[in-house]
Amino acid sequence: MNGTERLCTTRHTCLWVSNCSLSSLILSRMCHMFLLTRTSVLTPRPADRRLPSMRSSCSSPRTTMSAEEKTKPSLEKKSSDSELAHVQEKSGSEDDYDFGGESTLPPPPKLTEDEERKIWRKVDLRLMPILAVMYLFSFMDRGNIGNAKLDGLETQLHLTGNKYNIALTMYFIPYCMFECPANLVLKKFRPSKWLPGITLVWGAIMTLMGLVKTYPQLVGVRICLGVAEAGLFPGVVYYLSLWYPRHMLQLRVGYFFGAASLAGAFSGLLAYGINFMSGTQGLEGWSWIFILEGIATVVVGIVAFLVMVDFPSTAGFLTPEERSYIVWTKKYDNSSVGEEEHFEMRHLIQALVDWQVWLHILIYMSVIGPLYGITLFLPTIINTFGHTVPVSQLLTVPPYIFATITLFVFAYWSDKIKKRSPFIYAGLLMLLVGFSINISNTKPGVKYFGTFFCVAGSYASFPGVVAWLGNNLSGQYKRGIGMALHIGIGNFRQVQHVYTEEASFDAGLNSGAIASNIYRAKDSPRFIVGHGCELMFVGMGLICVPIAVLTYTRINRARDERAAQVEGAPVYTKKELREMGDRAPDFRYML
Repeated sequence: MNGTERLCTTRHTCLWVSNCSLSSLILSRMCHMFLLTRTSVLTPRPADRRLPSMRSSCSSPRTTMSAEEKTKPSLEKKSSDSELAHVQEKSGSEDDYDFGGESTLPPPPKLTEDEERKIWRKVDLRLMPILAVMYLFSFMDRGNIGNAKLDGLETQLHLTGNKYNIALTMYFIPYCMFECPANLVLKKFRPSKWLPGITLVWGAIMTLMGLVKTYPQLVGVRICLGVAEAGLFPGVVYYLSLWYPRHMLQLRVGYFFGAASLAGAFSGLLAYGINFMSGTQGLEGWSWIFILEGIATVVVGIVAFLVMVDFPSTAGFLTPEERSYIVWTKKYDNSSVGEEEHFEMRHLIQALVDWQVWLHILIYMSVIGPLYGITLFLPTIINTFGHTVPVSQLLTVPPYIFATITLFVFAYWSDKIKKRSPFIYAGLLMLLVGFSINISNTKPGVKYFGTFFCVAGSYASFPGVVAWLGNNLSGQYKRGIGMALHIGIGNFRQVQHVYTEEASFDAGLNSGAIASNIYRAKDSPRFIVGHGCELMFVGMGLICVPIAVLTYTRINRARDERAAQVEGAPVYTKKELREMGDRAPDFRYML
C-alpha cells in the first residue's frame, strides 16, 4: 500500500468515525426527547409548569406558552388534597379519559363573569321553556282527574266505594316501577328523542281517557298513563344534571318544576272554562277536560322534537368554544378528575347500598306526600267550605300562584348560597303550619289561608329535595339510578292520597309502599285522619333533614382533615378516583 492509498484509507476512517459520532449524538438526543415526552404524559404536573427549552422547541403550537398566556390563570383543575398531590406514574395510559366528548372540542376559553352568565342564559333559553311546558302538561294530565271528579266523572262512571281510590292508585304503581328503567335508557335513546316521544304517547293516552265509558276502561287508561309519564320527571332532572354544575341545579329544577305549581292554577282555570262545554257532542265536561288537555300535550310533544338537544358536546346552538366551556365546567364540577360516563353493574349496586339514597327517600316522602295530597284534593277540600263547584275551581288558583313565587325565591337563594337543607326545612315548617290550621276546628276562611302554606311549603321545597341528592351523587349512571330510585320509591307514598266513601283501610300494595285511604268523606270537613297522616310525614322530614346535614358535615370534616395530612396520605390514580365517585377523598357533599 503506497502513501496515497494509506492517506485515503485514513480519511475514510475518520469520516466513518465522525459519521458514527454524529449518528450517536442524534440518537442520544432523540432518546432524550422521547423520555421527556413519556415523562410529561405519565407524570401529573401543574398547568403553569414550563417545559425544558428542547421540549418547547419541538412542541406543537397548542402546547407552547406565549408571554401573554403565562400571565393568565390556568383553566386546568388543581386539587388541594394531599392524595392527589402525591399521585405517581402508576396511572399510565388508563388515565387518558375523554369526558363528555371533550377531545372533539377546542380548549376551554378564559371567560369573564358576564360572558359566563351569557352562556348559561343562552342554555336556559333553549332548554328550560320546552322542559317547563312539557312538565306543566304532565302534571296537569295526572292531576286533572281531581277537577274531572267535580265535573261529573264520579257520577257518570259510577265510581262508588273505593273505585276512585283504585283509579288513582293504578296510575302511581306503574309510574313508580318504570322510573328507574326509563333513566337507564335515556342516554341510549338520546334525550331529544326519548323525552318528546313519551310526551306524544301520554298525550294520546290522555285524549283517549276522555272517551272512556266504564270504570275498567278508566283504570286501564290510567295504568297506561303511568307507564308513559314515568320517564319524564327523573329523566329531566338527570338530563339537567348533565348540563349544569351542581350549585346551579336547584334553580333550573325550580324553573321546570314551577310549571307544576302553575299547572294547578291553569288546571283550575281550564276546568272552570271547559265546564261550560258540558253536553257538547254528547260528552260531559269531564270528558272535554281530558280530550282538550290531551290534544294540547300532543302538540307540545311535536314542538319538543324540533327544539330539544342532547348533550353539551353536540349542542348545535352553541359555538365550539361555548360547548368546551360547559363540558370543562361539568368535568371539574364535583371531581378533580371528571366522573364516569359508562354503565357497569357496580353502579346499580353502589346506588342500592348507598345510605344517602335511602335517607333521602324518607325526606322525599315527607314532601311528596303533602304535595300530591293537596294537588289531588284541594278542589274537594275547598268545596267543603260551602262553595259551588265553579267557585271551588277558581279558589284553587291563588294558592298555586303564591307557591310558584315562593318556589323561585327558594331556588334562587339556595343556588346563591350553595345550600339545600335550610330551604327544605323552611318548606317543612310551612307544611306544619298549614296542615295544623286545616286539622283544627276553625272557620273556613282561616282554613283556606292554611292551604296557602300547604301548597307553597310542598312545592317550594320539592326542587331542593330532588337537587340535593343529585348534587351528592357522583358518576353519571350512579346518579341516574340513585335519583330514579329516590323518586320512584318515594312516589309509592302517593298512593295513599285517596278520597273514598268508605272507612276501610287497604294495606300493603308493595314493599315500602303505604296504601291506605286517608282522605275519607266521613271525616269532612276537618279530615282529621288525612291531615294527621300528613303531619306525621312532615315530622319525619323534620327529623331526617338534620340527620343528613350532620352526617354530611362529619364526612366533609373528616376528608378535610385527611387532606391536610402531608405524610402517609394514600395515593390514587385518576381512574381509581373516578370509580370512587362521591366516596373519593376530594369530593365534598353539599349541605
